Amino acid sequence: MTQALTRVLFNGECPICNAEMCHYAAHAREANLPIIFDDLNRTDLSVWGVTEDQAARQLHVLHGGRLHVGMAAFVVLWAQMPRHAWAARLARLPGVRGVLDWGYRRIAAPWLYRRHLRRRIK
Repeated sequence: MTQALTRVLFNGECPICNAEMCHYAAHAREANLPIIFDDLNRTDLSVWGVTEDQAARQLHVLHGGRLHVGMAAFVVLWAQMPRHAWAARLARLPGVRGVLDWGYRRIAAPWLYRRHLRRRIK
């Protein structure tokens, strides 16, 4: 059975985002997984149907013809990776997903986005 292609859109100029996605990309290569990692700064965003600002605000994952954004994107990505499938299962537990989604949308993503804007000003 062939696994569906997964594409990940991330901010390669963000040191934190880049380090995390490089970790996932290395695992994907080692496991020969059909996952492609697109740096929003080096990708035609019209293919994704998002603006640069939208792409910089949250992680985007395209899987099975469907676009997933934010924590939902992480869950889809983790589920494709044997080493991280446990995180997807944990994140899907009742109550856990809501807490993770809230933390990502309200704390992590805005903080990373503000850092992104500061880097752009320099």
